Amino acid sequence: MEPNPAPQSPRNKHIYLLPNLLTTCGMFAGFYAILAAASGRFEAAAVAIFIAAVFDGIDGRVARLTGTSSEFGVQYDSLADLVSFGMAPSLVMYHWALSSMKLDGTLLGKVGWAAAFLYAACAALRLARFNTQVGSVDKRWFIGLNSPSSAGMMMSFVWAMNEFGWQGTELRYLALALTVICGLLMVSRFRYASFKGSGQPKEREDRIPFGMALVVVAVLVALFIDPPRVLLLMAGSYAVSGPLYWLWLKLKPKSATP
Repeated sequence: MEPNPAPQSPRNKHIYLLPNLLTTCGMFAGFYAILAAASGRFEAAAVAIFIAAVFDGIDGRVARLTGTSSEFGVQYDSLADLVSFGMAPSLVMYHWALSSMKLDGTLLGKVGWAAAFLYAACAALRLARFNTQVGSVDKRWFIGLNSPSSAGMMMSFVWAMNEFGWQGTELRYLALALTVICGLLMVSRFRYASFKGSGQPKEREDRIPFGMALVVVAVLVALFIDPPRVLLLMAGSYAVSGPLYWLWLKLKPKSATP
């Protein structure tokens, strides 16, 4: 007779204040972006979503560092991400450019709001897939463009174009294409570097090369000088890195078998 398996320890069901407060701050920033876009303040809306991304980047790390991770926090973070990086970017883009598609006819007006909905739906699907695959995938990679990066691509475009003096109405077809592409990239099978691990032992993963530290400093200086254009360049480079990596794997000559 086989021995009974050892009882599994119950999941941590406690609700901790600090990490969930940071998550709430990020969701509030996404909510504010929606309100700002509805009032025509698109630069403020874009900045708010980048602030939400900052909170999203630190809430999980704070939870791990303080030992306050919980299943509640994981689920709450996903719901907040849907607001900040799914609904908010789609509505900001809709108010900025896609709503003006109706100027070209009733049908194209419907295409505009359908594209905004497509983006929000893809963000929800991306987050659901991530939640079901966490713990079973290589932490070095994201499968599909992660929702904060996709939102960063959308909002850096809005911000930069405003800085250049372009209105959303003038760029509505480009905005339409960008919204659809960013949405589809989130549910794609392209692999993106997650920068969360290197496959090395834990004590070596936390080490940052000196050259990388210089790159980080240079990026921070560039962001201080011209944030919208630098963010657009960074977000665009990361967005195309997945398809380019896939293409490189396809074209890479396979080693001959002995």
